[in-house]
Amino acid sequence: MAASVRYDDVEVGTQLPSKSFPLQRVNLVMYAGASGDFNIIHWNERTATAVGLPNVIAHGMLTMASAGRVVTDWLGDPGALVDYGVRMTRPVVVPDDDRGAVVEVSGVVGAKLDDGLVRIDLTATSEGQTVLGKAQAVVRLA
Repeated sequence: MAASVRYDDVEVGTQLPSKSFPLQRVNLVMYAGASGDFNIIHWNERTATAVGLPNVIAHGMLTMASAGRVVTDWLGDPGALVDYGVRMTRPVVVPDDDRGAVVEVSGVVGAKLDDGLVRIDLTATSEGQTVLGKAQAVVRLA
């Protein structure tokens, strides 16, 4: 499946559709089961606070994957993703309530590279604080 976005149709500054990703404790448990990462700071508030965290936190890779969905949803073809990297700058705190946490993700075309490649710059925040730094994806467009 080829990317549905064409190289000639995007310019530097083109905005990707933003997305919100709600996370509750149940999502952390499901991710732990899928990933095998059962680190206690992702489900036990007493332990999380004992090690200096404000509360239970989301898995960094879950936050990273959520941000990556903004890119792959925009592309229409996850196989067009060539490279993706982030820095975890702040944990996503997930309180034990009906709301949980929300990760807000936006993206913009940061550069048009050679051979149909485009760099996407992502911004991911929770509670108004940046949670991923230097979040960038390189994608191949038709």
